[in-house]
Amino acid sequence: MLIDFFYTLKKAGLPVSIKELLVLLDALEQQVVFGSVDDFYHLSKLCMVKDEKHFDRFDLAFGHYFHDLEMIEDFESFLIPHDWLKPDWIKNLTEEEKAQIEALGGFDKLMETLKKRLEEQQKKHQGGNKWIGTGGTSPFGHSGYNPEGIRIGGEGRHNRATKVWEKRQFKNLDGTAELNTRSMKMVLRKLRKFARTGAADELDLAGTIKSTADNAGLLDLKMRPERHNAVKLLVFFDVGGSMDYHVQRCEELFSAVRSEFKHLEYFYFHNCIYEKLWKDNHRRWQENISTWDVLNTFGSDYHVMIVGDAAMSPYEISEPYGSVEHMNDESGYTWMQRLLEQWHKMVWLNPVPEEYWSYTHSTVMLHKIMSERMYPLSLDGIQSAIDNLAK
Repeated sequence: MLIDFFYTLKKAGLPVSIKELLVLLDALEQQVVFGSVDDFYHLSKLCMVKDEKHFDRFDLAFGHYFHDLEMIEDFESFLIPHDWLKPDWIKNLTEEEKAQIEALGGFDKLMETLKKRLEEQQKKHQGGNKWIGTGGTSPFGHSGYNPEGIRIGGEGRHNRATKVWEKRQFKNLDGTAELNTRSMKMVLRKLRKFARTGAADELDLAGTIKSTADNAGLLDLKMRPERHNAVKLLVFFDVGGSMDYHVQRCEELFSAVRSEFKHLEYFYFHNCIYEKLWKDNHRRWQENISTWDVLNTFGSDYHVMIVGDAAMSPYEISEPYGSVEHMNDESGYTWMQRLLEQWHKMVWLNPVPEEYWSYTHSTVMLHKIMSERMYPLSLDGIQSAIDNLAK
Protein backbone atom coordinates (compact mmCIF):
# COMPACT_ATOMS: atom_id res chain seq x y z
CA MET A 1 0.00 0.00 0.00
CA LEU A 2 2.72 2.48 0.92
CA ILE A 3 4.51 1.91 -2.37
CA ASP A 4 1.46 3.23 -4.20
CA PHE A 5 1.22 6.11 -1.70
CA PHE A 6 4.90 6.89 -2.33
CA TYR A 7 4.33 7.05 -6.09
CA THR A 8 1.24 9.20 -5.56
CA LEU A 9 3.40 11.74 -3.73
CA LYS A 10 5.97 11.68 -6.53
CA LYS A 11 3.22 12.13 -9.12
CA ALA A 12 2.01 15.17 -7.17
CA GLY A 13 5.47 16.73 -7.55
CA LEU A 14 6.84 16.13 -4.05
CA PRO A 15 10.62 15.54 -3.92
CA VAL A 16 10.39 12.27 -1.96
CA SER A 17 12.98 9.51 -2.09
CA ILE A 18 13.36 5.92 -0.90
CA LYS A 19 15.11 7.26 2.21
CA GLU A 20 11.95 9.07 3.39
CA LEU A 21 9.84 6.00 2.62
CA LEU A 22 12.12 3.76 4.70
CA VAL A 23 11.93 6.21 7.61
CA LEU A 24 8.13 6.08 7.45
CA LEU A 25 8.12 2.27 7.29
CA ASP A 26 10.46 2.05 10.26
CA ALA A 27 8.22 4.39 12.28
CA LEU A 28 5.21 2.20 11.49
CA GLU A 29 7.12 -0.95 12.50
CA GLN A 30 7.88 0.73 15.82
CA GLN A 31 4.13 1.48 16.13
CA VAL A 32 4.68 5.21 16.54
CA VAL A 33 1.06 5.48 15.38
CA PHE A 34 -1.57 2.77 15.08
CA GLY A 35 -5.13 2.53 13.85
CA SER A 36 -5.72 6.22 13.08
CA VAL A 37 -5.69 7.87 9.65
CA ASP A 38 -5.25 11.29 11.30
CA ASP A 39 -2.20 10.09 13.22
CA PHE A 40 -0.78 8.50 10.07
CA TYR A 41 -1.36 11.77 8.20
CA HIS A 42 0.81 13.71 10.66
CA LEU A 43 3.47 10.98 10.82
CA SER A 44 3.73 10.61 7.05
CA LYS A 45 3.94 14.39 6.60
CA LEU A 46 6.72 14.54 9.20
CA CYS A 47 8.66 11.75 7.45
CA MET A 48 8.04 12.62 3.80
CA VAL A 49 7.98 16.44 3.64
CA LYS A 50 11.20 18.34 4.27
CA ASP A 51 10.17 21.82 3.18
CA GLU A 52 7.14 23.86 4.29
CA LYS A 53 6.40 24.97 0.74
CA HIS A 54 5.32 21.40 -0.08
CA PHE A 55 2.77 21.08 2.76
CA ASP A 56 -0.17 22.09 0.59
CA ARG A 57 0.80 19.73 -2.23
CA PHE A 58 1.14 16.89 0.30
CA ASP A 59 -2.36 17.60 1.64
CA LEU A 60 -3.81 17.31 -1.87
CA ALA A 61 -1.96 14.07 -2.61
CA PHE A 62 -2.87 12.54 0.76
CA GLY A 63 -6.53 13.45 0.31
CA HIS A 64 -6.54 11.95 -3.18
CA TYR A 65 -5.00 8.67 -2.06
CA PHE A 66 -6.78 8.04 1.23
CA HIS A 67 -10.10 9.83 0.78
CA ASP A 68 -10.83 9.23 -2.91
CA LEU A 69 -10.58 12.92 -3.75
CA GLU A 70 -10.11 13.63 -7.41
CA MET A 71 -6.79 15.23 -8.37
CA ILE A 72 -7.95 17.86 -10.85
CA GLU A 73 -5.17 18.88 -13.19
CA ASP A 74 -4.16 22.54 -12.93
CA PHE A 75 -6.20 22.70 -9.72
CA GLU A 76 -4.88 26.16 -8.88
CA SER A 77 -6.77 27.57 -11.89
CA PHE A 78 -10.01 26.25 -10.35
CA LEU A 79 -9.70 27.76 -6.89
CA ILE A 80 -13.14 28.86 -5.73
CA PRO A 81 -13.38 32.60 -4.94
CA HIS A 82 -14.25 33.24 -1.30
CA ASP A 83 -17.10 35.56 -2.31
CA TRP A 84 -18.96 32.72 -4.04
CA LEU A 85 -19.32 30.91 -0.71
CA LYS A 86 -20.48 33.88 1.36
CA PRO A 87 -24.23 33.47 1.93
CA ASP A 88 -26.44 36.58 1.80
CA TRP A 89 -29.64 34.64 2.47
CA ILE A 90 -30.74 31.07 3.22
CA LYS A 91 -33.63 29.26 1.50
CA ASN A 92 -35.80 27.17 3.84
CA LEU A 93 -37.48 24.22 2.13
CA THR A 94 -40.50 22.26 3.25
CA GLU A 95 -40.30 18.48 3.58
CA GLU A 96 -42.38 18.13 0.41
CA GLU A 97 -39.97 20.33 -1.54
CA LYS A 98 -36.99 18.35 -0.22
CA ALA A 99 -38.58 15.08 -1.35
CA GLN A 100 -38.83 16.39 -4.91
CA ILE A 101 -35.07 17.05 -5.21
CA GLU A 102 -33.21 14.25 -6.95
CA ALA A 103 -29.61 13.19 -6.33
CA LEU A 104 -27.12 13.26 -9.22
CA GLY A 105 -26.42 9.56 -8.82
CA GLY A 106 -23.27 8.48 -7.01
CA PHE A 107 -19.86 9.79 -6.04
CA ASP A 108 -18.25 9.44 -9.48
CA LYS A 109 -21.06 11.45 -11.07
CA LEU A 110 -20.73 14.12 -8.36
CA MET A 111 -16.97 14.52 -8.91
CA GLU A 112 -17.33 14.56 -12.69
CA THR A 113 -20.03 17.25 -12.49
CA LEU A 114 -18.06 19.29 -9.94
CA LYS A 115 -15.09 19.40 -12.30
CA LYS A 116 -17.34 20.72 -15.07
CA ARG A 117 -18.80 23.38 -12.76
CA LEU A 118 -15.31 24.52 -11.74
CA GLU A 119 -14.36 24.90 -15.39
CA GLU A 120 -17.56 26.68 -16.44
CA GLN A 121 -18.68 28.87 -13.55
CA GLN A 122 -17.78 32.54 -13.86
CA LYS A 123 -19.63 34.27 -11.02
CA LYS A 124 -21.34 33.92 -7.67
CA HIS A 125 -24.67 32.05 -7.48
CA GLN A 126 -27.16 31.80 -4.62
CA GLY A 127 -30.38 29.85 -4.22
CA GLY A 128 -29.95 27.84 -7.41
CA ASN A 129 -29.97 24.16 -8.28
CA LYS A 130 -26.90 23.86 -10.52
CA TRP A 131 -23.87 26.04 -9.75
CA ILE A 132 -21.47 26.11 -6.79
CA GLY A 133 -23.09 28.46 -4.33
CA THR A 134 -25.11 28.86 -1.16
CA GLY A 135 -28.65 28.52 0.08
CA GLY A 136 -30.12 26.54 -2.80
CA THR A 137 -30.59 22.94 -3.91
CA SER A 138 -27.38 22.54 -5.88
CA PRO A 139 -25.24 19.56 -4.82
CA PHE A 140 -22.21 21.88 -4.59
CA GLY A 141 -21.77 24.57 -1.92
CA HIS A 142 -23.23 25.00 1.53
CA SER A 143 -26.21 26.28 3.55
CA GLY A 144 -28.72 24.66 1.18
CA TYR A 145 -30.23 21.21 0.75
CA ASN A 146 -29.47 18.28 -1.54
CA PRO A 147 -29.88 14.59 -0.72
CA GLU A 148 -26.38 13.81 -2.02
CA GLY A 149 -23.87 16.59 -2.46
CA ILE A 150 -20.39 17.92 -1.76
CA ARG A 151 -20.22 20.58 0.92
CA ILE A 152 -17.75 23.33 0.03
CA GLY A 153 -17.05 25.89 2.74
CA GLY A 154 -19.47 26.84 5.51
CA GLU A 155 -21.16 24.57 8.01
CA GLY A 156 -23.40 21.58 7.30
CA ARG A 157 -27.14 21.94 8.07
CA HIS A 158 -28.68 18.60 7.15
CA ASN A 159 -25.76 16.12 7.43
CA ARG A 160 -26.41 14.85 3.90
CA ALA A 161 -23.03 15.62 2.28
CA THR A 162 -21.40 12.66 0.54
CA LYS A 163 -18.03 14.40 0.74
CA VAL A 164 -16.77 17.54 2.44
CA TRP A 165 -14.40 19.68 0.42
CA GLU A 166 -12.58 20.95 3.49
CA LYS A 167 -10.59 24.10 3.66
CA ARG A 168 -7.04 22.81 3.64
CA GLN A 169 -5.13 22.94 6.88
CA PHE A 170 -2.23 24.93 5.46
CA LYS A 171 -2.36 27.91 3.16
CA ASN A 172 -0.24 27.68 0.04
CA LEU A 173 3.46 27.88 0.82
CA ASP A 174 4.77 27.35 -2.67
CA GLY A 175 7.78 29.21 -4.00
CA THR A 176 5.85 32.32 -4.99
CA ALA A 177 3.84 32.67 -1.80
CA GLU A 178 4.14 35.75 0.34
CA LEU A 179 6.23 35.36 3.44
CA ASN A 180 5.22 35.42 7.05
CA THR A 181 7.55 35.79 10.01
CA ARG A 182 7.79 32.07 10.73
CA SER A 183 8.52 30.98 7.16
CA MET A 184 11.01 33.84 6.83
CA LYS A 185 12.86 32.66 9.94
CA MET A 186 13.09 29.16 8.50
CA VAL A 187 14.78 30.47 5.35
CA LEU A 188 17.05 32.93 7.19
CA ARG A 189 18.42 30.12 9.35
CA LYS A 190 20.39 28.93 6.35
CA LEU A 191 22.54 32.03 6.77
CA ARG A 192 24.02 30.91 10.06
CA LYS A 193 27.54 30.30 11.25
CA PHE A 194 27.73 29.46 14.93
CA ALA A 195 30.51 30.41 17.31
CA ARG A 196 30.86 30.36 21.09
CA THR A 197 31.36 33.83 22.45
CA GLY A 198 31.10 35.62 25.78
CA ALA A 199 31.45 34.36 29.33
CA ALA A 200 31.59 30.64 30.12
CA ASP A 201 28.13 30.47 31.70
CA GLU A 202 26.56 27.49 29.86
CA LEU A 203 26.89 23.93 31.13
CA ASP A 204 29.12 21.78 28.92
CA LEU A 205 27.40 18.43 29.47
CA ALA A 206 29.76 16.34 27.35
CA GLY A 207 32.80 18.02 28.92
CA THR A 208 31.36 17.52 32.43
CA ILE A 209 30.79 13.80 31.83
CA LYS A 210 34.30 13.29 30.47
CA SER A 211 35.92 15.34 33.24
CA THR A 212 33.94 13.51 35.94
CA ALA A 213 34.94 10.14 34.50
CA ASP A 214 38.60 11.21 34.39
CA ASN A 215 38.24 12.37 38.00
CA ALA A 216 37.32 8.87 39.26
CA GLY A 217 33.61 9.69 39.40
CA LEU A 218 33.86 12.88 41.42
CA LEU A 219 31.64 15.55 39.87
CA ASP A 220 33.66 18.10 37.91
CA LEU A 221 31.43 20.70 36.27
CA LYS A 222 32.62 22.26 33.04
CA MET A 223 31.21 25.47 31.61
CA ARG A 224 31.47 26.98 28.15
CA PRO A 225 30.43 30.19 26.34
CA GLU A 226 26.94 30.24 24.84
CA ARG A 227 26.67 29.50 21.13
CA HIS A 228 25.53 32.41 18.94
CA ASN A 229 25.07 33.03 15.26
CA ALA A 230 28.30 34.74 14.30
CA VAL A 231 27.04 36.10 10.96
CA LYS A 232 26.84 39.90 10.92
CA LEU A 233 23.86 41.37 9.09
CA LEU A 234 23.22 44.95 7.97
CA VAL A 235 19.77 45.81 6.59
CA PHE A 236 18.62 48.99 4.80
CA PHE A 237 14.83 49.47 4.67
CA ASP A 238 13.14 51.75 2.13
CA VAL A 239 10.22 53.56 3.82
CA GLY A 240 7.43 55.89 2.70
CA GLY A 241 5.73 56.51 -0.63
CA SER A 242 5.02 53.34 -2.58
CA MET A 243 6.60 51.26 0.21
CA ASP A 244 3.56 52.02 2.40
CA TYR A 245 1.83 49.17 0.55
CA HIS A 246 4.47 46.73 1.82
CA VAL A 247 4.75 47.76 5.47
CA GLN A 248 3.44 44.48 6.88
CA ARG A 249 5.91 42.34 4.97
CA CYS A 250 8.80 44.59 5.94
CA GLU A 251 7.73 44.37 9.59
CA GLU A 252 7.71 40.58 9.29
CA LEU A 253 11.21 40.63 7.81
CA PHE A 254 12.44 42.97 10.54
CA SER A 255 10.98 40.71 13.23
CA ALA A 256 12.56 37.63 11.64
CA VAL A 257 16.07 39.03 11.24
CA ARG A 258 16.02 40.56 14.72
CA SER A 259 15.28 37.15 16.27
CA GLU A 260 17.76 35.21 14.13
CA PHE A 261 20.85 37.46 14.19
CA LYS A 262 22.68 38.70 17.26
CA HIS A 263 24.90 40.98 15.17
CA LEU A 264 22.18 43.00 13.43
CA GLU A 265 22.24 46.64 12.42
CA TYR A 266 19.56 48.42 10.39
CA PHE A 267 18.92 51.84 8.86
CA TYR A 268 16.12 53.51 6.92
CA PHE A 269 16.21 55.41 3.62
CA HIS A 270 13.68 56.68 1.09
CA ASN A 271 13.70 55.50 -2.53
CA CYS A 272 17.48 55.42 -2.95
CA ILE A 273 20.43 55.56 -0.55
CA TYR A 274 22.13 58.97 -0.46
CA GLU A 275 24.39 60.77 2.02
CA LYS A 276 22.02 60.43 5.01
CA LEU A 277 20.33 57.48 6.72
CA TRP A 278 18.27 57.31 9.90
CA LYS A 279 17.10 55.02 12.70
CA ASP A 280 13.88 56.80 13.72
CA ASN A 281 11.38 57.62 11.00
CA HIS A 282 9.62 60.17 13.21
CA ARG A 283 12.81 62.19 13.67
CA ARG A 284 14.60 61.53 10.42
CA TRP A 285 15.14 65.21 9.64
CA GLN A 286 16.52 65.98 13.09
CA GLU A 287 18.45 62.79 13.88
CA ASN A 288 20.07 61.31 10.81
CA ILE A 289 23.33 59.46 10.29
CA SER A 290 26.01 60.06 7.71
CA THR A 291 26.21 57.25 5.16
CA TRP A 292 29.98 57.76 5.16
CA ASP A 293 29.99 56.93 8.89
CA VAL A 294 28.03 53.75 8.21
CA LEU A 295 30.47 52.74 5.47
CA ASN A 296 33.42 53.34 7.77
CA THR A 297 31.87 51.68 10.83
CA PHE A 298 30.70 48.34 9.49
CA GLY A 299 33.40 46.18 7.98
CA SER A 300 33.41 44.21 4.79
CA ASP A 301 32.58 41.03 6.76
CA TYR A 302 28.96 42.19 7.09
CA HIS A 303 26.23 40.61 4.95
CA VAL A 304 23.96 43.34 3.57
CA MET A 305 20.29 43.36 2.54
CA ILE A 306 18.57 46.30 0.90
CA VAL A 307 14.78 46.05 1.11
CA GLY A 308 12.74 48.24 -1.23
CA ASP A 309 10.46 48.27 -4.26
CA ALA A 310 13.03 50.22 -6.34
CA ALA A 311 10.19 52.35 -7.73
CA MET A 312 11.16 56.00 -8.23
CA SER A 313 12.08 58.53 -10.87
CA PRO A 314 15.15 57.35 -12.84
CA TYR A 315 16.71 60.73 -12.10
CA GLU A 316 16.85 59.83 -8.42
CA ILE A 317 19.40 57.18 -9.37
CA SER A 318 21.25 58.76 -12.27
CA GLU A 319 21.50 62.49 -11.46
CA PRO A 320 22.78 64.77 -8.69
CA TYR A 321 19.91 66.78 -7.16
CA GLY A 322 17.48 64.15 -8.48
CA SER A 323 16.07 63.15 -5.09
CA VAL A 324 12.37 63.81 -4.64
CA GLU A 325 12.97 65.08 -1.08
CA HIS A 326 16.22 67.05 -0.98
CA MET A 327 19.09 68.39 -3.07
CA ASN A 328 21.55 65.49 -3.13
CA ASP A 329 25.02 66.53 -4.22
CA GLU A 330 25.81 63.08 -5.57
CA SER A 331 23.63 60.65 -7.48
CA GLY A 332 22.10 57.50 -6.09
CA TYR A 333 24.24 55.53 -8.55
CA THR A 334 27.39 56.94 -6.96
CA TRP A 335 26.29 55.89 -3.48
CA MET A 336 25.24 52.42 -4.66
CA GLN A 337 28.71 51.91 -6.13
CA ARG A 338 30.27 52.83 -2.78
CA LEU A 339 28.09 50.31 -0.98
CA LEU A 340 28.98 47.58 -3.46
CA GLU A 341 32.68 48.31 -3.10
CA GLN A 342 32.46 48.09 0.71
CA TRP A 343 30.19 45.02 0.99
CA HIS A 344 30.67 42.32 -1.60
CA LYS A 345 27.96 40.15 -0.04
CA MET A 346 24.98 42.38 -0.73
CA VAL A 347 21.51 41.60 -2.13
CA TRP A 348 18.33 43.55 -2.81
CA LEU A 349 14.93 42.16 -1.74
CA ASN A 350 12.00 43.57 -3.68
CA PRO A 351 8.42 43.10 -2.34
CA VAL A 352 7.01 43.66 -5.84
CA PRO A 353 6.53 40.42 -7.85
CA GLU A 354 9.33 39.91 -10.35
CA GLU A 355 7.06 39.89 -13.39
CA TYR A 356 6.33 43.61 -12.82
CA TRP A 357 9.93 44.82 -12.50
CA SER A 358 10.37 45.47 -16.22
CA TYR A 359 7.51 48.01 -16.13
CA THR A 360 9.50 50.38 -13.89
CA HIS A 361 12.63 51.97 -15.39
CA SER A 362 14.24 52.57 -12.00
CA THR A 363 13.82 48.93 -11.03
CA VAL A 364 15.54 47.82 -14.23
CA MET A 365 18.38 50.26 -13.49
CA LEU A 366 18.91 49.04 -9.92
CA HIS A 367 18.63 45.41 -11.00
CA LYS A 368 21.53 46.07 -13.37
CA ILE A 369 23.53 48.04 -10.78
CA MET A 370 23.15 45.11 -8.36
CA SER A 371 24.49 42.75 -11.06
CA GLU A 372 21.09 41.02 -11.01
CA ARG A 373 21.34 40.30 -7.28
CA MET A 374 17.79 41.59 -6.81
CA TYR A 375 15.32 38.97 -5.60
CA PRO A 376 11.56 38.98 -4.97
CA LEU A 377 10.35 38.82 -1.38
CA SER A 378 8.96 35.29 -1.77
CA LEU A 379 10.12 31.95 -0.39
CA ASP A 380 12.03 31.14 -3.56
CA GLY A 381 13.36 34.68 -3.83
CA ILE A 382 14.69 34.97 -0.31
CA GLN A 383 16.12 31.45 -0.58
CA SER A 384 18.09 32.55 -3.65
CA ALA A 385 19.24 35.70 -1.83
CA ILE A 386 20.45 33.68 1.16
CA ASP A 387 22.28 31.25 -1.15
CA ASN A 388 24.05 34.22 -2.73
CA LEU A 389 25.02 35.70 0.64
CA ALA A 390 26.23 32.34 1.94
CA LYS A 391 28.73 31.82 -0.91
